[in-house]
Amino acid sequence: MLCARDAEQEQWLAAAEEATLRQFGNEVFVRAVVEVSNYCRENCTYCGMRRENRTLSRFRAEADQLAELLLEHRPGSVTDINIQAGEDPVAVRRVVLPLLRTLKAETNLGLSVCVGTLTHDLYQELQEAGASIYIMKFEIGSESEYARFQAPGNQAERLRHIRLLAEDGWRVSSGFIAGLPGQDVESLLANLRLASELPLSGCSVSPFIPGDETPLGTAPIADIESVINCMVALRLMRPDWVIPSVSALNLAEPGMGYRRGLRAGANLVTINMTPDGLRDDYLLYKRDRFIMSEERILSAIAVENRVPSPRGLAAYYREQDALVRAAGSVVAEA
Repeated sequence: MLCARDAEQEQWLAAAEEATLRQFGNEVFVRAVVEVSNYCRENCTYCGMRRENRTLSRFRAEADQLAELLLEHRPGSVTDINIQAGEDPVAVRRVVLPLLRTLKAETNLGLSVCVGTLTHDLYQELQEAGASIYIMKFEIGSESEYARFQAPGNQAERLRHIRLLAEDGWRVSSGFIAGLPGQDVESLLANLRLASELPLSGCSVSPFIPGDETPLGTAPIADIESVINCMVALRLMRPDWVIPSVSALNLAEPGMGYRRGLRAGANLVTINMTPDGLRDDYLLYKRDRFIMSEERILSAIAVENRVPSPRGLAAYYREQDALVRAAGSVVAEA
């Protein structure tokens, strides 16, 4: 499947689409993201926010500014907010927690965070502040490659935190990078195998994009076909997972990558609401980012015959939890 092309690939894509529609219908979850800090204590060779990048202008956003933006100016299609940052515990306390508390008090939005590995107490504070979904990418399935690319901390620690979060009641979404330099089909299989073993509710596939101001800046971009095939594999492996179409797909295949992600089984899209003055320095890949606005998002899902879900992602997970509890009660009574 991972090597499929042309007609064979189309057959797998059709199977993934069928699995997605059977599980979720034609509805796509629509969330917004705000990127609140580009400080990072990690040194991943593929990321422009790595701590050794001394040329990057670092920032921490103001919680009040972001709250006003999200309360007064968020698109009507948005049901969930993801708060994202580099690995910066200072920003978690100064920005993320107060922003979560405001959003919890004044909206019914679903709230997720993507802020790296933290202490158990800080995870609990984030939950109490209103977040219910934690995004922690495992990045790379191979332990040796994880170390070679200096991915966050070490792999064993990263996986321990993912399992800890799930045990503590978080819905955990993870993800991996496809197409890093030197990776082969066995590397992609290692990613899929690890994803299948973790207690996840969703998983993403991000194409490797050679990042500005990184040691891998001159490496070749990921092969989009392999990335799409990985998304298909995830959907067929776990029809119940929420799988995002990531904005970097449009860097891997300008104009069509995002839509192809939707065809490959994705059922989550993300509108970027990071303020203009901060966005350029959130350097995951290139400074010339492809920003997914509401117009671009709604156009992409409409062309692919999908519609925005009126039900939020967090609400969907709550419904699933209720169904599990109800089924458990029936079994217990029987």
